[in-house]
Amino acid sequence: MNLFNREKIQFYLTDLTTPVGQAINFVIALLVLLSSGIFVAETYNISLDARIELNGLNTCILFIFTGEYLLRLWSAKQKGKYFFSFYSIIDLMAIIPYFIGLVDIRFIRLLRWLRILRLLRFIDKKFLFFSISEDSVIFARILFTLFAIIFVYSGLIYQVEHPINSERFSTFLDAFYFSVVTMTTVGFGDVTPVSEWGRLLTVFMILTGVALIPWQVGDLIKRFLKTSNQVEKTCSSCGLAFHDGDAVFCKKCGAKLPEVSLSPQ
Repeated sequence: MNLFNREKIQFYLTDLTTPVGQAINFVIALLVLLSSGIFVAETYNISLDARIELNGLNTCILFIFTGEYLLRLWSAKQKGKYFFSFYSIIDLMAIIPYFIGLVDIRFIRLLRWLRILRLLRFIDKKFLFFSISEDSVIFARILFTLFAIIFVYSGLIYQVEHPINSERFSTFLDAFYFSVVTMTTVGFGDVTPVSEWGRLLTVFMILTGVALIPWQVGDLIKRFLKTSNQVEKTCSSCGLAFHDGDAVFCKKCGAKLPEVSLSPQ
């Protein structure tokens, strides 16, 4: 019976096709977005009551994430393999900063900004309540990766610089602006870090921007050109909608494609 329960829990925590699996993962995705929004809101000048309420809400979300992580670990068939997997590490980094922060190791709390990376697991062909094509999945992953990297860097630079450079890094938007102009190598110079950690993060931002952004944007353009050169030939077997103009068989399942009638010129 325990084995059955483990398998059932593991299935629903990773499933994006059944209503129950979709609902569970939809709630988790919403909580990730909500917790990330709380981090951003806390950088602004809000009332003490609002700050206490957001703190309490974030604590509740964190305990939900902790329970989810323990369930994933408990239901995993190969616990060691799961523990060292990419998503497990991201999940762990999302909850560890709170518990370590209780003993005032503040630097570790920087990892809380990585929580948004948890959304990567939801960008799949079965994207929550609707299906998307393989090319759309790639588009979504590229765009989200770019946004997530900028978001994480913005959170880190804000956390490091705000205590000693609050005039330049007053809110998350200031940090976000700095991250964008730094990673795109525009570098207006109107906002600059003063701490050693801030300068080190800026170096990493520049290196990331030089190495990653052109590659990701280039891949995005190639995918866009590839999609624009395709025509709509819906496969009657698997439902894949777009294929090369001269394709006779489906590139996914190999079934014969219907002929596309061309309208007279």
